[in-house]
Amino acid sequence: MAPAKKATDVYFTLNNGNKIPALGLGTVPSDDPADVKDQVVTAIKAGFRLIDTAWYYGTEKYVGEAIKQVIAEGIVKREDLFITTKVWPSFWHNPEKSLDQSLETLGLDYVDLLLQHWPICLHGDENGQPTQPKDEEGNLKYDDDPATGTKFIDVYHTLEDILDNTSKTKAIGVSNYSIPKLKQLLPKIKKHVPAANQIEYHPQLPQQDLVDLCTEHKIIVECYSPVGGPGAPVLKLPLVQELAKKYDTSVNEIVDAYQILNGRVALPRSSNLQRIASITGLPELTKEELDELYQIGAKNPTRYTNDPWGYGIGFRWWQGDDKSKSFE
Repeated sequence: MAPAKKATDVYFTLNNGNKIPALGLGTVPSDDPADVKDQVVTAIKAGFRLIDTAWYYGTEKYVGEAIKQVIAEGIVKREDLFITTKVWPSFWHNPEKSLDQSLETLGLDYVDLLLQHWPICLHGDENGQPTQPKDEEGNLKYDDDPATGTKFIDVYHTLEDILDNTSKTKAIGVSNYSIPKLKQLLPKIKKHVPAANQIEYHPQLPQQDLVDLCTEHKIIVECYSPVGGPGAPVLKLPLVQELAKKYDTSVNEIVDAYQILNGRVALPRSSNLQRIASITGLPELTKEELDELYQIGAKNPTRYTNDPWGYGIGFRWWQGDDKSKSFE
């Protein structure tokens, strides 16, 4: 019998020629941020090579400790790993300072991918604080209108400058960019089309038009929350459970395969070390099964991430968003 395919063996090619692993580990903390160290060590020992983190998460210290440990143990070399970090919108005015802080905390000389975390500009001080600035009425304080402003494009230009003028990152990209925001950005880029766009994506959230726009410009789509929101609702879908039984695999591997077999990067996260170590398989779903999974969301779309700093960006099905002017 041929060995089962491994998701950890699959790589995609970014538009700058660099390779990105198809399966990565997200490092948003679920409880104690310190737990992330063991999660990252476990993932790397299981074959993961992409670790996705961010200045905002507050876990980069522990990601750095994990990387230092696995390198010291001879499990990997730095060049074997693909590390992503992000610039939070309260640090929009100085992305390089944000990156410098991340590199120092991670204990690294460079990251493989630097993302603009959101296409908005929040009112933070010189150190990006507070990360969620509020006015007296409890509303987010912006330095630019989230729906009509264009300063987010300046932030991306600064990322281009960092890529061109330093050795601190190998590639740049965006995160939480909708169709309207991408259409605003793409004609204005100086030189570097984003290598990736990281968005919420799973069978309950169909966004083929956004994926098609990214594909047209050779932008890799990275999918966070591949199991949905809290409680992993996507894993409870009858079709996901049926496919897991058919392929004698886990429901987690089914939803990751849904992304990877469609050419997208899957970024699961878990506080369960045993689960992290066991989700590296890649069941070979058929084209028909992949389409069946897509149709779940086409019939009843559900977005689980509806943070207020997403208001105005122009994503469909964003609950509570009263700022978006267009969903084209």
